[in-house]
Amino acid sequence: MKVVHVTQPVEAGVAVVVLALARAQQRRGWDVGIACPPGWLADQAHRAGIPVHPWHATRSPGPRTALELRALRAILRRLRPDVVHLHSSKAGLARLVLRGRTPTLFQPHLWSFRIAGGLLSRACRFWEARASRWTDLLVCVSDDELETGREAGVTAPAEVVCNGVDVRALRPQPKTDDVPTAVCVGRLAHQKGQDLLLRAWPRVVERLPDARLLIVGDGPLKAALQATGHPGVEWHGHSETPAEFYARADVVVLPSRAEGMALVPLEAMACGRSVVAFDVEGVRQSIGDAGEVVAPQNIAALAQAVAARLADPELAAAEGKRGRVRAEALFDRDRMTDEITTLTEKLVEGRR
Repeated sequence: MKVVHVTQPVEAGVAVVVLALARAQQRRGWDVGIACPPGWLADQAHRAGIPVHPWHATRSPGPRTALELRALRAILRRLRPDVVHLHSSKAGLARLVLRGRTPTLFQPHLWSFRIAGGLLSRACRFWEARASRWTDLLVCVSDDELETGREAGVTAPAEVVCNGVDVRALRPQPKTDDVPTAVCVGRLAHQKGQDLLLRAWPRVVERLPDARLLIVGDGPLKAALQATGHPGVEWHGHSETPAEFYARADVVVLPSRAEGMALVPLEAMACGRSVVAFDVEGVRQSIGDAGEVVAPQNIAALAQAVAARLADPELAAAEGKRGRVRAEALFDRDRMTDEITTLTEKLVEGRR
């Protein structure tokens, strides 16, 4: 089996999933390649012995998009894979050049129209609905993501395969101090909602003056967010080892405005930590009874839920224990890669 994974994001959640899939399929003896821009994913793939085919694409559509698609078409024509697996919205545009001639999986990892605004959002909805005719299989990471796609007119055959994390590497560790600590891990961007968490944080500190918030990540909003200067907030930049920060947490916070199914709650649960999050796609399905889900962008509710767990470590610890059980049972990375690999095999066999 010869498969090419195509992605523009080369860091954070999408890149982690692509690398896990490529490694798992390589272990099966498949001929696996990744077409992507330079960055973390390309570096990790090289170390794993997975061929990387440089695809110089920007994150957002723009004047160069046509040239980017032309370059990708040349890569795929040269490689002649049995199946192409497209990850996220920019790679999903490759369906314009593939047009169903090669078996095609598309995995949105969060619909583009959920984070675009105005006319662009409507254009993205129209495109995703039209692109269904060139999508042999849509792979969604949560039930919410599939429902959102169907509501937008996406009619392609679909399967839900929830994201997974390495539950053997991510394990519960004892907290080393008594300081009430919340942790937020993620790219510093509008979608990830750290600005909303910072608006909620003064209410937490009002109740718990010694509370500490660790913000782990980097991104385009770094300078603007750091300029807010809230008490008790520590900035730690991007980390390749987020488990070190989960170990310091009483509660992990996901203040995102939109997701497909975020990896951070799954990682936090694997590490035995309680999770508080806004009610966006995939959150209820992932967290279950391992924390609290509050209404989207409800600052007061977010502050109350975070403060409740910082004030009651026993509540947080009990939720963390339940989260570890959920992670082992439902969100193991090997389960995810096995399911997608099996779906890929069935798709190619069916087309043959």
